[in-house]
Amino acid sequence: MVRRVLALPSGRIAVAVLAVIALLAVLGPLLAPQDPLATSDNTLAAASGAHWLGTDYLGRDVFSRLLDGSRISVLGSLEVALTALVVGVVPGILSVYLGRAFEWITLRLTDTLVALPFLLFAVAVVALLGNGITQAMLVTGVLVSPLFYRVSRAATLAVARSQYVEAALVSGASLGWVVRRHVWVKVLPPIAVALAQTVGVGFVIVSSLTFLGIGVQPPAPTWGGLLASDLGYLSQRPWAPLTPALLIVVTVWACNLLADAIRDVSGEAGRALLNSRRARTNRLDKDHPAPVGGAR
Repeated sequence: MVRRVLALPSGRIAVAVLAVIALLAVLGPLLAPQDPLATSDNTLAAASGAHWLGTDYLGRDVFSRLLDGSRISVLGSLEVALTALVVGVVPGILSVYLGRAFEWITLRLTDTLVALPFLLFAVAVVALLGNGITQAMLVTGVLVSPLFYRVSRAATLAVARSQYVEAALVSGASLGWVVRRHVWVKVLPPIAVALAQTVGVGFVIVSSLTFLGIGVQPPAPTWGGLLASDLGYLSQRPWAPLTPALLIVVTVWACNLLADAIRDVSGEAGRALLNSRRARTNRLDKDHPAPVGGAR
């Protein structure tokens, strides 16, 4: 699947953008040219050689704060996606095989989680448990998990009705073996699409919470926090919110682009794409046959 995704121009663009964002999360705090928490008297300064993106209302270097805040934004979105993956996929697959009672209970729990507004619920959890990004993201991941539950359940239902899976169960194969051998291969592509989309949703959630000042204790920098602080000084620095907003938009766009690329190369669409490429290659070979024998 990875090769097929990278074979698409959209897949290569999405992977390249997300790789840059990942490098910012890993190396951003180390690459910051100045201390992101250090204040100075040079407040609301314009962009210059010393401050590439200027300074904020406390004289802190904006470029350094953007680099340092990338780690929290990326880790928060990954916490949402991975929590939703674990909480949603396992019950979704098992609901097909563990009987009516387990299926009914998990479906009702999923319907309940769908009805809850996850952003408001995350704010309530932070108010109860303390202002921390980790607990907010874990709770948000649980509330987003119905997406993975329904995707994995639908894919598992399609595989469970196939004759080779029924034959394996009749022949005495264990449920774990059937899931590892047959079900997981078919369920993985739609789960990968949902995971890429959820990472983008996680970025929006993290940015929304930190924009409201929830989840991260000041003066720790985040992309949403920088966007919120810049909006208060538009008369002095009207261009300041563009950089954090652009980072958020580009990251979410790359996640959605990657999800579209995975969807295009998986399932029936992926097989049709592969067949069309093979047909085009064969046609080119026929139009330009290789020379027979060496040149004399």
